[in-house]
Amino acid sequence: MHTSVASIVEEGSLLPEIGTLTNQSVDTSSYHSFMGIVSASPKMLKAFELVKRVATTNSTILVLGESGTGKELIARAIHRLSQRTGKLVPVNCGAIPEDILESELFGHEKGAFTGAISSRMGRFEMANGGTIFLDEIGEMSPKLQVKLLRVLQERRIEPVGSTRSIDLDVRVITATNKDLREEVKAGRFREDLYYRLQVVPVNLPPLRERDNDIAVLSKYFMDQSCKSMSKGTIGFSPEVQQRFSAYSWPGNVRELENLVERLAILCDGKNVQLSDLPDYLFGDSNTSGAMLPVVADIPEDGIDFNELINDYEKQLITTALEKTGGNKKAAAKLLNLNRTTLVEKIKKKGLNSSIEVLRERN
Repeated sequence: MHTSVASIVEEGSLLPEIGTLTNQSVDTSSYHSFMGIVSASPKMLKAFELVKRVATTNSTILVLGESGTGKELIARAIHRLSQRTGKLVPVNCGAIPEDILESELFGHEKGAFTGAISSRMGRFEMANGGTIFLDEIGEMSPKLQVKLLRVLQERRIEPVGSTRSIDLDVRVITATNKDLREEVKAGRFREDLYYRLQVVPVNLPPLRERDNDIAVLSKYFMDQSCKSMSKGTIGFSPEVQQRFSAYSWPGNVRELENLVERLAILCDGKNVQLSDLPDYLFGDSNTSGAMLPVVADIPEDGIDFNELINDYEKQLITTALEKTGGNKKAAAKLLNLNRTTLVEKIKKKGLNSSIEVLRERN
């Protein structure tokens, strides 16, 4: 999500306005910007209030939420509000191999291992006086979990290959999209470390549970994209807004932002129409009921029967592919079709690009 928003919510100004945002008809030109995080959702405003209350303490904070919900933005907000003199040092624990992560976190001495041609400062030491943000903490190996627990307890580190200790003044913020309680039960995460990390848990709801934020953020991102490209204002048709609301947004805010940027580039009209949307948006719904609205009446000028049937087939196929992660054989079984028949329909309806998106997502 963009971090260039200048408007910062003043102390105590969030909760009094929550009541004005719970109506179904929300003015999407009105939203809160909290340290660059845009939202009109009471659930998010509650999280903002918690962040403001704990930011100036030294407590360890665990940020919980699905991928794309803005966990790093929350970590940055906490650091900025903490008034700590050091810098924020982010570390993605899931992206660094285990044999390298220890050295990245704690540093190493020259000759500590093959390839260590010189001493190197670790991320914890870089963050001294500031904040270290350990993202995807649930991916950390049991071996490193033990070392991290010791650092949290003693507030000092020992570089790899060294006998010296370095005292630290570091605020620790961690984040994960996993359920750490379940990880503890499964024996993949240390229980004592879990309780050390979740002194103050901050829960970020997924976009599909953030009330009016889909409408607010889609407009906000579109305005930002149009401005950066020097294009005129582009809106969203009511049908597109309805489809956005029905979609579950597994990639959350990040997915919405990327999609809106794509639409801003490709849309030639003043409003985004259903035909501008990628096919995969039609294969998911967070509401029950029919995939297509029931036609209560046929207008006097008639309907395009073939187009309606084609659209319905596309939705059925895309839904089956969504459920099977793009597996054609499994999707054909769900639809009670021969695999060759399904492959032919996918090709005819131009859905191969949707399958690639689904495979990348899974």
